[in-house]
Amino acid sequence: MTRETDVENDLEELSPAQLQRDLIERIADGDQGAFSNLYDHIAPRVLGLVTRLLRDHSQSEEVTQEVFLEIWQTAPRFDPHKGAVATWIFTMAHRRAVDRVRASQASRTRDTKIGIRDYDPEYDNVAESVEIRIEHEKVEKAMTRLTELQRQAVTLAYYGGYSHTEVATILDVPVGTVKTRLRDGMIRLRDEMGVAS
Repeated sequence: MTRETDVENDLEELSPAQLQRDLIERIADGDQGAFSNLYDHIAPRVLGLVTRLLRDHSQSEEVTQEVFLEIWQTAPRFDPHKGAVATWIFTMAHRRAVDRVRASQASRTRDTKIGIRDYDPEYDNVAESVEIRIEHEKVEKAMTRLTELQRQAVTLAYYGGYSHTEVATILDVPVGTVKTRLRDGMIRLRDEMGVAS
């Protein structure tokens, strides 16, 4: 009998928990054969757990590979006093699957925000230009219905950008008079343009 056959016979006599503990101890010592045995023994259950969480088979396979890489790298730190090997592995698998779900959700959220930010709805420049021109013509026509004094005050304040005090200085009238002319002019413009108050 070879040494490998002796090891296989010894492993068959162990309970699943003892087998996993033995394999982890050997993996911690760098035993690739033990790693292969552990993989064969528990990988289908790990993949099943991950697939239930991710629902995407290719991502589930990736996460399962990551879990087994982590097992290989962290086996020396496994503490049998804190729990069973299977519990340790399934906790690791669950954590990695949840991380993948969160990363995927964050990616979708980020993509949605970028999509909304970069969304440039097409609009008809011609229609917009026509609307602006029509509104401008309506305002010009309504401005002809104002008195000369109202038109001067409105033109200086709204087209010239002057304050009430500056308009009063330019027209050489009191500020109160400017405010009255502006108020009356705006009321008349609103009525001429058919804008509801």
